[in-house]
Amino acid sequence: MESENILNLIFFAVPSLITGLIAYYFFKEHTKNEDGRRRFLLHKDLQVHALPLRLQAYERMAIFLERITPARLLIRVTPKSSNKDDYESLLIANIEEEFEHNLAQQIYLSSDCWNIITAAKNATIQLIRKASLLEKTDTANKLREVVLTEMMDKRAPSDAALSFIKQEIKEIW
Repeated sequence: MESENILNLIFFAVPSLITGLIAYYFFKEHTKNEDGRRRFLLHKDLQVHALPLRLQAYERMAIFLERITPARLLIRVTPKSSNKDDYESLLIANIEEEFEHNLAQQIYLSSDCWNIITAAKNATIQLIRKASLLEKTDTANKLREVVLTEMMDKRAPSDAALSFIKQEIKEIW
């Protein structure tokens, strides 16, 4: 009689255990799918809100690069005196101020893009410093002339960075 009770208990327990395991598996899969769906919807919602911010950051950095292009910079920032060192400092300070004004944009840009923009800024500063060190550069107006003459022969450092920004934006779309 006791073995019959044990046998009945097993007959009732085994289907219950199997049903319980199947229910556990389905609930686990359902929860996992729901979690994935919620993450997807959240990511999609964040993309809708983040994309305009990213595009605005690219726009601001494009404006920055246009403003530090030597030809535009020299036209916009005129010398206050004929001293070339003062003018060199004024140009570099203007570039640095523009850059610091846009520092927060780096969180919306890729690290490669930010590095290229920083390199363009540094190359523009180096270009101004090298032109200032030349012997023929003795006044602020001569510094402007030398930098502009040098830019006629080659592309501005900011042009490469601008091309990179345009390429990244194409990849976003």
